[in-house]
Amino acid sequence: MSGRGGPARRIARAWDELRGRSGRRVIDLIRGQVAVARTGAELACSAAADTLGRQDARARMAEIEHEGDAARAELVRALKRVLTTPIDREDLFRLSRSVDDVLDQLRDFVREADLFGPADLAFAVEPLEAVADGLDELDRALLKITGDPGSVTVAVLATRKSRSRVRQLYQARLTELFAGPLEMSTLRERELLSRLDAVGRRLGEAADALADAMLKRSH
Repeated sequence: MSGRGGPARRIARAWDELRGRSGRRVIDLIRGQVAVARTGAELACSAAADTLGRQDARARMAEIEHEGDAARAELVRALKRVLTTPIDREDLFRLSRSVDDVLDQLRDFVREADLFGPADLAFAVEPLEAVADGLDELDRALLKITGDPGSVTVAVLATRKSRSRVRQLYQARLTELFAGPLEMSTLRERELLSRLDAVGRRLGEAADALADAMLKRSH
């Protein structure tokens, strides 16, 4: 009997190990996407702080966007191969898409900042720093899925707080703009502020996707 039980246990352990490796691989690929988006946020922040030229930032952002597309494509390929995933596949796709949307909105911000040419982008530094912080918190949440799933929700809340911070900064700056004269520069800054708010919304959607996935997993 023990002879039969021994191989069965070994097979079960091997399966669990394989499943665990597959789960970690999938999570690492999502984290790779988040890391690329984080690089995009840093780049946008450098452009806003005027430590990097806008045209140079735009060219570099095109390269980062390609990196993000490659990371997402690799995840899609991996999901077609693995048998099990740590969270629902639909939620993984949704999370991946939201992270990709964050990067797309950052790309659009950098491009529009170059096109619109406002004299000063300092107003964008703090919201972009909040986005970077939110992506850091999202990465921490992802890291906990396989080892400490019970604490993922707390990390997700931190991501949502970063999203709320972006919205608060957007509203505060918009209020200042509308209190002054309506000029062409005002309209340009308003458009860029709206883009930053869109970045924040996509970040919030990524947090929501992960929160929903963990809720399903707990049931």
